[in-house]
Amino acid sequence: MNISIIKSKIHRVKITNADLNYIGSITIDKKLMDAANLIEGEKVQIVNVNNGERIDTYVIEGKFNSGEVCMNGPAARKVQVGDVVIIISYALIEINAAKNFIPTIIFPNENKNTID
Repeated sequence: MNISIIKSKIHRVKITNADLNYIGSITIDKKLMDAANLIEGEKVQIVNVNNGERIDTYVIEGKFNSGEVCMNGPAARKVQVGDVVIIISYALIEINAAKNFIPTIIFPNENKNTID
């Protein structure tokens, strides 16, 4: 039996831009992606700390070490620039393997969206 567990988490970063006219997704600084073990195109859940919204989308790679976290497309209506979000990805894994799996969780500098 497979279960869905947390694979990666970027805990508390600020939205730097919201682009309603982009076709969709969330753009994330490549350095944050690498640190959190996220890849371009991966499905993520965005949890908005400011308003409680939960949004499922996919990752687009942003400029390395830019601090960029941009919500794109219709989901841009669910955030405001400056909102704090948590970005989570999940994976399906066999239940016995899941018992020993350690997710990648990072805690960036929330004010700059950087890994210090």
